[in-house]
Amino acid sequence: MGSMSIWHWLILLVIVMLLFGAGKVPKLMGDMAKGVKAFKEGLKDIDETSKHSDAPPAAAQQVPPPESKRDTAHV
Repeated sequence: MGSMSIWHWLILLVIVMLLFGAGKVPKLMGDMAKGVKAFKEGLKDIDETSKHSDAPPAAAQQVPPPESKRDTAHV
């Protein structure tokens, strides 16, 4: 009851083909595949950049404590 039968998928496919046309669906899928590929390459570039970086990660860097401001005028 929760899954769709083969007839549901065929009807859905016919509706998609009628709405978008037979030529647009492969073009849309190709564009989507190019986008996924570009996204993966971008992630790969980020990983390579972080591995080759000489600076430690931001979480590992120590921040010096702020200097205490003493009021020397009232001494």
